[in-house]
Parts: sequence; structure tokens; C-alpha cells
Amino acid sequence: MRAAKAVEFDVIELRHNECDVTDGSSVARALAPLRTGDVVVNTAAFHKTEECEVASDRALSVNALGAYRVAAEARKHDATAVYLSTDFVFDGAKRTPYVESDTPNPLNLYGVSKMAGEALLRTANPNHYLIRVSAVFGPAGSSGKGGNFVESMVAKARKGDTPDVVDDIIMAPTSAADASGLLVQLLQRKAPFGIYHLANAGACSWLEFTDGIFELIGAKIRARPIKAASLNGKARRPLYSVLASEGLSPLGLETRDWREALRDYLQVKGYLRS
Repeated sequence: MRAAKAVEFDVIELRHNECDVTDGSSVARALAPLRTGDVVVNTAAFHKTEECEVASDRALSVNALGAYRVAAEARKHDATAVYLSTDFVFDGAKRTPYVESDTPNPLNLYGVSKMAGEALLRTANPNHYLIRVSAVFGPAGSSGKGGNFVESMVAKARKGDTPDVVDDIIMAPTSAADASGLLVQLLQRKAPFGIYHLANAGACSWLEFTDGIFELIGAKIRARPIKAASLNGKARRPLYSVLASEGLSPLGLETRDWREALRDYLQVKGYLRS
């Protein structure tokens, strides 16, 4: 919303109680004002990875069928549909950054539900942008997860608690502000429809990400390394899910390094050491 308003887009913000993507009639009512050339950005998601394994019906209803309902309703009004997806559609076997042309092969139900949402988006509306991000952090936090990873680590540092953090899962942290800004630029430039990876540049383990946070805020502690296998979760996770883009450069766009984005985030939140 902030990124769209910053370039003076005419924006309507819909709350969950105004648009429930699991209810077709709710979606139809919410999107009734759409006109030709408008854009619908679908940010609804059930993204608690572990819960998706046991609540598969809900995951598919929100992430897959929800994507279809929104995209199909947008098409009725000759509007563009934007769907936010995830690095978890990949299995991590590649070990080099995943680009838009790589074939998804998810390891868990969350990834399966998002891959299904991607397919249904393409089926429902040819005028679409499929946006993939990973390890998102932003000032608003996550309503489904009670904040974000950065905030959790800052809180631990302030308490002097040394966290156990996995050192064998490699990803690309994504600043919500950066991804939103790039999405808005794609819309401004009327970029070709299709898939775009908007994660920040670079790669790190969750341990490296954590220690980067501690270093920037001046905390003395460092995380203790553990292996992903020791977590014994229900959901399998890709050990490598770094996203890179082959679609942004031709448009004159690029992502910046995650360290720069993290520094800006911590500065906005007032956490940087003086």
C-alpha cells in the first residue's frame, strides 16, 4: 500500500473481512468496482509451513483455489491479477540461484499449494504477474506469524538470549519494502506478464542472517548453529532456495543486496547501533 501510494496510484485496501478468498461471493463483491486496466494484488496466504501439513484443505483453499477465484474475477473485469508466491515451490537440489525459468518441485504441502496457485493463476487470467519472494521481513510483520524473524532476533538480543539457528538452509532474505517497490515499478512500466523473482540479491544461511542482525544492532551475542534435521518438523524444507531474477535486468531493474535492505529496515525501526 505504501509503495503504491508513493507513486500516486489510486489504491483500495481490502481487509480480510471485506474479501475472503475462500468465498467466491465475497471475492465477487469486493472486486465489483474493478474496471478495464485495473490491477488486483492478491496478498492472501496461509503460510504457516508446519500447519499446512495438517491443514491441507485450508492451505489449498487459500493458496490455490483462492488464487484462482481472485484471478478469474479480475479477468471478468478485464483487470490484471498479481499473485505472491514463494521460494518453497523449489526443492533445493539445484544449489545455484533459482530463476524464473526453473521448474518448480516443492517438498512440502505449503509449496504444493502455492505451486497449484501459480498454475491456477495462469489458467484463470492471461494478464498476470506471478511474484516469488523468500524469507520476507517488513515493518508490518506477519499477521499469521506474530511479527517477523528480524524482530524475533532483536528481542532475543535485548534479553541476552542466545538463539539456536539453522546453518544449513540457504536462502535470499526479502525486504517487503524492496519487493513492493519493484512490483510497483513493474506495473508502472507495463512489464510483460509472467513470473518475476523479487527477493533481495545475495544469499545466506539463517545463521548468517541472524548474526548479521546482531552485528548491525551492536549485540554481543551470536547464534548457536544447529542443523535443519534436528528440528524434527512435519514439513520438509529445501536446503537451498535462493531466488535470482533473469526478468528484471531487461527492464532496467535490479534487486539490491540483502545486507543493504536489512540495514535500512533496522534504521527505520530505530535499532541500528549509534
